[in-house]
Amino acid sequence: MQSAKRLSGIVGIAVMALGAGLTRAATQSVFGVTPDGQVVKQYRLTNARGTEALVITLGATLRSLEVHDRNGKATDVVLGYDTLEEYLDGRGYLGATIGRYANRIANAEFAIDGNSYRLSANNGANSLHGGVKGFNRAVWVADGSDSSAADSVRLKYVSPDGEEGYPGRLTVWVTYTLTNANELKIQYRANSSATTVVNLTNHTYFNLGGAGDGEVLQERLMVAADAFTPVNGDLIPTGQIQPVADTDYDFRAPTELGPRLAAAGDPRVVAAHGFDFNMVLRGHSPHLHYAATLQDPKTGIELRLDTTEPGLQLFTPHFPQGAIRGKGGKVYAGSAAVCLEPQHFPDSPHNRQFPSTVLRRGEVFRSESVYHFRALPEVNHHNSP
Repeated sequence: MQSAKRLSGIVGIAVMALGAGLTRAATQSVFGVTPDGQVVKQYRLTNARGTEALVITLGATLRSLEVHDRNGKATDVVLGYDTLEEYLDGRGYLGATIGRYANRIANAEFAIDGNSYRLSANNGANSLHGGVKGFNRAVWVADGSDSSAADSVRLKYVSPDGEEGYPGRLTVWVTYTLTNANELKIQYRANSSATTVVNLTNHTYFNLGGAGDGEVLQERLMVAADAFTPVNGDLIPTGQIQPVADTDYDFRAPTELGPRLAAAGDPRVVAAHGFDFNMVLRGHSPHLHYAATLQDPKTGIELRLDTTEPGLQLFTPHFPQGAIRGKGGKVYAGSAAVCLEPQHFPDSPHNRQFPSTVLRRGEVFRSESVYHFRALPEVNHHNSP
């Protein structure tokens, strides 16, 4: 049974023992207060190498991640905003936890065991990233504590039965952990009071050259995917799985993003001058497996992604000039970032041939992904990770 496979692992960006909550090393502060009076907190995670991550409870969002480049300079490599008001008014799901269902569900409906459910449509006729009020709009709470040596925070959100049309009362935990090995680990766990569908991920926008410091066209990407899922004009999968060989979507070897974006021409896959499609990861199993590597030649910063998820959504947005002003007043323009979103395939409820996203009562959803950062003396384009 496909859904049973989800008991041993899935989704992500993170790791840490499930008993983890806020460790003694992490510090907290008030980031702001929502119009309805909810306090949004910010947690600062640090490690022995001076790497620092900031996580806010609105959307269980990764707001900042400073790593050191090849010259020892601290570099914030994720896009974000300075204020709570900007997160509430902003677009793009910058750094947020996405749920109940990451990506798209066609026609904003699905059926389980003969029961049909109508979802909120917020992407034309389709449902995107959980609907009008996805997990990115919720204020999460810190949950529990431990004495782990790693710096970690565990956040919890309870999604009521029927929220955005989804069945079951879903309780979700996401744990961010920053290790001394320079790994940002994200682990997800969830259970439901009724059979439902679940697909969780993190929507961080990476720029290894520095957030707001130019585009990512020079960055080199490699993805462990031999196939992808073609989509229609609404970016809904056709149900097919096609090889990436001899296409613009072949990233099996380190590939510079700029020329590939310029060459790609299929409007069903390349949206708004960028990629937005699901890659079928090689060797998927319930255990962590290699997914992708991203390198920036200017800073020498490299990230390697491992995940328990079967798919990776590659998204390279194109920001209109001056449309988004981020942290420190920097303008995010053009191809200012790349998103690497480990998840199950889009529209899986309508495609039984895809790995199942069904979570039944009594089952436990688990998923994790690990982003490992290092600074290279010089980028060797011929070496694979």
